Amino acid sequence: MATVVLTPDAAGDIAELPAPIVARMERLVVRLGQWPNVSGVKSLRGDLAGHYRLRTGDYRLQFRVEQRRTTVRVESVRKGKKVFEEEEVIEVKVIVEKAGHRDGFYEE
Repeated sequence: MATVVLTPDAAGDIAELPAPIVARMERLVVRLGQWPNVSGVKSLRGDLAGHYRLRTGDYRLQFRVEQRRTTVRVESVRKGKKVFEEEEVIEVKVIVEKAGHRDGFYEE
């Protein structure tokens, strides 16, 4: 499971869309919580390398993914003895940066 975060710009972009599209965008945001098991995601190239997009009809969400690896020390009891093990935990954050219609979407 990933944590999904909308930037203020993305939240504003979504709020300005027509109501039926807002509902579809909200469903896309929920789907992003299942990262990396999200179908329909495309990697962007060029200046936007490292970013992704997900579409619904003529509308797009642009996002990036941040991963942080941490080591956690886990204590357990085996055969009456305390055993310490280290586990690597990967925290995934999906950051939605932009939303809008496909026309002019990638132009600044």
